[in-house]
Amino acid sequence: MGWLLLGLAWLGMLSACDTLTPASEATGLVVTQVVDVAGEQIVITRVLPALPTPTPTPPPPATLARLVTLDLGYTGELPNLDPHTAGSRTSLDVIESLFVGLTNYNHETGEIEPELATGWTVSADGRVWTFTLRDDVAWVRPALPAREAGQIGSVEALRPVVPEDVVYAVQRACTRATAVPEVFTLFVIEGCEQIYNAATVTAAELERLGVQAVDSTTLRITLTRPASYLPTLTSMAFFRPLPRELVEELGARWQTQAGNWAGGWQTPANLVTSGPFVPVANRMDKTGVTLQRNPLWSLPRRGNVDVINIQFLRDERAIYDLWEEKALDTAPLPSDVRQEFLLRTPAKALLATDLTVFYLSFNFNSPVFREPEVRRAFGAAINRELLVEELYGGRGIGLRHFSPPGAFGAPPVDEVGVGYSPDFARQQMAGSGFRACALLPPITLLVSSTDLSLDQAEVIRQMWVDELGCDESLIEIAQVQFGRLLADTRADAGGARPDVWELAWAPYYPDAHDFLSDLLHCEDSENRQNRPCSEADDLLRQARVTPDPEVRRSLYRRVENLFFGENGSFPVIPLYIRGRYVAIQSWIAFTPARFGGEQFDAYIIVEELKRLERSRQ
Repeated sequence: MGWLLLGLAWLGMLSACDTLTPASEATGLVVTQVVDVAGEQIVITRVLPALPTPTPTPPPPATLARLVTLDLGYTGELPNLDPHTAGSRTSLDVIESLFVGLTNYNHETGEIEPELATGWTVSADGRVWTFTLRDDVAWVRPALPAREAGQIGSVEALRPVVPEDVVYAVQRACTRATAVPEVFTLFVIEGCEQIYNAATVTAAELERLGVQAVDSTTLRITLTRPASYLPTLTSMAFFRPLPRELVEELGARWQTQAGNWAGGWQTPANLVTSGPFVPVANRMDKTGVTLQRNPLWSLPRRGNVDVINIQFLRDERAIYDLWEEKALDTAPLPSDVRQEFLLRTPAKALLATDLTVFYLSFNFNSPVFREPEVRRAFGAAINRELLVEELYGGRGIGLRHFSPPGAFGAPPVDEVGVGYSPDFARQQMAGSGFRACALLPPITLLVSSTDLSLDQAEVIRQMWVDELGCDESLIEIAQVQFGRLLADTRADAGGARPDVWELAWAPYYPDAHDFLSDLLHCEDSENRQNRPCSEADDLLRQARVTPDPEVRRSLYRRVENLFFGENGSFPVIPLYIRGRYVAIQSWIAFTPARFGGEQFDAYIIVEELKRLERSRQ
């Protein structure tokens, strides 16, 4: 994640060994760890309690109503389902269904909700977070297939998901060999960065990590500094609890995509999951995957899907063709049919946006853009909606402020910020020291070497010409390779720095902190603008140490106004987020994922309408 090119979305000292000891139903799984401390062996034993009734659930009665089925198509093959290393859309979608999260990122509301954790408290200094966990979420695996069509197969409960499973997951994520792409976001946890940088990780270093199981339902996380956005981090895939005993038994077969499906995790004995859905063991091969509702899932269901059938197809057109035949519930909308489809059946087209923000950034040392009035004028002269239409055929949403819809703490898209306002733009230019755009010194607009970047720059330059009366020859568009663009726009690049440049920011986690503070803070970011510190930066630091979500929202809204309101400093010009059209059938309703995996447990399908529509084929 981070900056993107336009056109692309960027106790012991020496050793320890673990043994697994079988236990009775009353005691559960016993994990014994022998640790060598300065020549003395210390035995540490953890008991992972068993569920009261670790037996298969009985099959549902024969009178069960017909199951609600979600039918989907994906390109490619069987996905990597390791929450620490998976990165494809297919992988993230399935992981979201199979593994419980400590917290949940609600795609519909943009809120962070309890999931495995029922709640949490924060110490006075903001560094110690204590999570209380549910005791009724289990590690399960398929036990019996469904006896008849229209029934859910039973599952076997192995043991509860416990705080130690979260501890192990974070220990594994912080270890360099695991190769978690966004591991640095976890360096806010005490000890994680040291583990990552260690040539050899000892058991003692892992034990000192700031994620610890206090008891069977209590987890304590200790941070290096206050971080109010921690509940957002705990919703992400790399924070999903993992069963230490299974992962360590399988070793490399757990960590590789091939191993997951060839004698590793995805063999009947190892189909161990914890989420709202479970795999169907005899429906997992190169043609597709079937998931069924987890009958032991104890959390409320927002949707009504019982079974998910995923087919792996050669390309998006093959998926769309099956959708046209009403064999699939959703499908990507191919470019060659998009325009006609939108004219013919607009109600069946859903615009699914992500959280990547495209923007222009100012050089505050530029002789042109050191004045806030000029920055406001150039920002307000850009028609975002027209820009999205020109570049992407309307597949996007124009932005007036920086944190996009869907990120926690982002204000509604049309409530904060000036946005496109030609009269305001001309008024600001007239109130500047230059009085008119024609009197400005030459301006360099630096963009990447892609055709799309050049097209965007030319459209924006024409808007500045039309709305502000700028001379086109005054604004030079310079194209360079993306690496050169990043190098020349560093705060310390000196004379190589352009006046204004394009970039895009793909968040590491879906929180306003990642957009406003991690990218724009005067000291807590790279501050490529060389912007002096102001009230907005004080508010961002206040938001970082304030765990109350309502207070955080209020602070982020104030910051957005200080940056992009009528008197804003305009460190950057927010432009838009992009989207893709999804074809949906009339019988389905859902909010597409803006970040992470799709939450199929929130999908609503009117099964009677689905059967009726299909019967008309």
